[in-house]
Amino acid sequence: MTIVNLHRARHGRLWTLILVGLLLTLFGASEVLAHNVAEGDKGYIQESSGVLLLPFIYLGAKHMVTGYDHLLFLFGVIFFLYRLKDIGLYVTLFAVGHSTTLLFGVLTGISANAYLIDAIIGLSVVYKALDNLGAFKRWFAVQPNTKVATLVFGFFHGFGLATKIIEFEISQDGLIPNLIAFNVGVEIGQLLALGAILIVMGFWRRRPSFIRHAFAANAILMTAGFVLVGYQLAGFLVA
Repeated sequence: MTIVNLHRARHGRLWTLILVGLLLTLFGASEVLAHNVAEGDKGYIQESSGVLLLPFIYLGAKHMVTGYDHLLFLFGVIFFLYRLKDIGLYVTLFAVGHSTTLLFGVLTGISANAYLIDAIIGLSVVYKALDNLGAFKRWFAVQPNTKVATLVFGFFHGFGLATKIIEFEISQDGLIPNLIAFNVGVEIGQLLALGAILIVMGFWRRRPSFIRHAFAANAILMTAGFVLVGYQLAGFLVA
């Protein structure tokens, strides 16, 4: 192996380790597993009354940047997207999906078992990893519509959050403005998280190792999704 190839190999391993570290960091945030909300934020939501736009914007943004299920799915969605136009389209579809069911679920009071919804969200991560690996074409000779899938899984992500907010019995006084503010915060948080992911991906994509390690990265992503599914199903069975 030449010095140049050795140098490239080391850089490839470095970026793979960085990716693994980021995923482990996300899973290490046990305080915010899936759509759980920190106890302090939970108490604030339950006790607050009246129109409180800025606090709810902050809570929405905080939820998104600490919600690793959202981040893992977004990471998978943009993994092979290079043009900002395409990234914007898919992120918009995801935002429309989760915003719709978040508002609809809370305003109508319709909810579902949080563990089962979060298990489906885990499956969304598995789906995107398999899609990136080309598994559907190879195994079933079928390619799902990625735009429709992003929108549909966005619905589940938003419904999961709506289910958690409904459990808090949020005050009806100022509900609609606060809910809209929370959703705005979620979108702000999504943009911040997306920016950080794109910066890391931008550096990594310039390396020759990117294509070589794409399989390993998506295998790790798929494993993370299965872990999330298993965790939520276990919670459902013992609850």
